[in-house]
Amino acid sequence: MADTEDQPLAADDRGNALLSFTRGNERTPPGDAPLPAALVALWHAGRVLMVFDRYRRSWELPGGRIEVGESPRQAAVRELMEESGQEAGGPLQFVGYARSMLAPDQRTEYAALFTGHCAEIRDFQVNDEITAIHWWDLIEALPGHLQPMDAYLAELTR
Repeated sequence: MADTEDQPLAADDRGNALLSFTRGNERTPPGDAPLPAALVALWHAGRVLMVFDRYRRSWELPGGRIEVGESPRQAAVRELMEESGQEAGGPLQFVGYARSMLAPDQRTEYAALFTGHCAEIRDFQVNDEITAIHWWDLIEALPGHLQPMDAYLAELTR
């Protein structure tokens, strides 16, 4: 997809914008901005897993910061388990790199996006960050605020 900073692919009401999405090689991340995060679109029966972040008060894809010494793939697997208690039924598939401009300081950074399928839904336990999970069909209204950038990325993995 083209990089069109004038027309973001998606934006939220906090000043964050998804500027572009690049499908490519997992081993060669873009070098023009940091890659501090990994996200997962986990699917089960035609629905994608969304988590409700207690601090941002919104439905989002599971994911988060890549820790020191960790690959984006390792971070995706860890964050998926920490936030939702769910696991993919096999290895996650790399989808691409999402380039975003984040408020309030308008910094540009990337997130690696992975996808997979969940064979068995596990029980969810509320944790310090996530208060609920929901298997979303990309159509129905979710109870509360939906992060539009994550909804856009979920659609890319369908």
